[in-house]
Formats: sequence, structure tokens, C-alpha cells
Amino acid sequence: MQRPEAWPRPHPGEGAAAARAGGPAPPARAGEPAGLRLQEPSLYTIKAVFILDNDGHRLLAKYYDDTFPSMKEQMAFEKNVFNKTSRTDSEIAFLGGMTIVYKSSIDLFLYVVGSSSENELMLMSVLTCLFESLNHVLRKNVEKRWLLENMDGAFLVLDEIVDGGVILESDPQQVIQKVNFRADDSGLTEHSVAQVSLPRLTLLLWSFLPWH
Repeated sequence: MQRPEAWPRPHPGEGAAAARAGGPAPPARAGEPAGLRLQEPSLYTIKAVFILDNDGHRLLAKYYDDTFPSMKEQMAFEKNVFNKTSRTDSEIAFLGGMTIVYKSSIDLFLYVVGSSSENELMLMSVLTCLFESLNHVLRKNVEKRWLLENMDGAFLVLDEIVDGGVILESDPQQVIQKVNFRADDSGLTEHSVAQVSLPRLTLLLWSFLPWH
């Protein structure tokens, strides 16, 4: 099933993304003071989403750019983020030029990462949508045990919220509806993705391959 696109995506190397990467920004228009030029908006808002347990160990993670290209760098970043946030009551942290919003639930920590220039409310809307969607999929048990038993459903939820760093959806009801539709459309009769087994999910993904 082809994923709908809300609007055309700019190339990641253009506009504000190029400026953040150190590349040249588009030239100012005629008669426009260069210093007053506003950054062009980018759809590539999310750098990473990850969930850690209460010991700081990774349970789920997706990175959407090459800020941390290796697993070693990702794990080091997650450790630094956990050490900075696990003992505070705040919901926002700033680390290494990035804005991080987070939420704890029993023995889990959920994180959404964006650049320092990203809107904190936008990042928080993604975090809230992720939590509320998981709360439904995990039957109001957003904790490590249930997440591990339903990791396939958790990844499906995340893929409906963020794709390649682009925010697709911030309404948890819409996310759940789309996830359940994907399950039903593939012949899965369960009413909740929490009941989808890994072998059946593999068959589902295989059916989407273009040569199948």
C-alpha cells in the first residue's frame, strides 16, 4: 500500500537543511538584505526517535539522518541523553546542538530529537502522539515488558508518525486507524496490532515488495 504524501518534499540539501549542514544557503532575492533573510522551512524535522529502559538500554530506535552514522555513535549519544534526562522532571533538554523532548512511563523513557532550530511544540506533538498511540497498542501498559512483547506493533506505530524524518501524523487516533487498516488490509483479523506475531508481520512486509 502506497503511503500518501501530504506535500512535495524538498531535497535535504536545500534551504535550511543545507545551512545546518554547513552548505551555502540560497542567495537573497533582489533588494532583500542578506542578514534579514529567513530560513526556508524544511519538512525534515525529526533526527531520531528512541525508547530506553530505566537503565538506559536501547529498546527501540530510528535515526533519520547521518548525524550519528554508526551504531557506536548512536549508543554513545543515547547514553549521554539518558544521563542528562533520567533524573530531572523537565520535558526538554538541549545537547550537542540538538533539541530533545522526552517522557517517562513506569520503566521506559521515550525521546524525540530535532535540531536546535526546530519548534519544541512540534517535537512535543510527535512525542505525545507516539505515547498515546503506544498506550492504545499496548492496552494502557506502556512499560518495558509489554513493549518487548509487541515490538512489531511499536515499529508500525512509529512508521505512521515519522517517515524519513518527515512528520506524517500527530493525531494518535489517525495513527491507530491507519495501523489497524494495514493489518486488516493484509488479512490479519486481530483488532489490535498488539496481537500481530512476528512471522505474520514478516509475511505482511514481504507482500509489499514490488517483485512479489
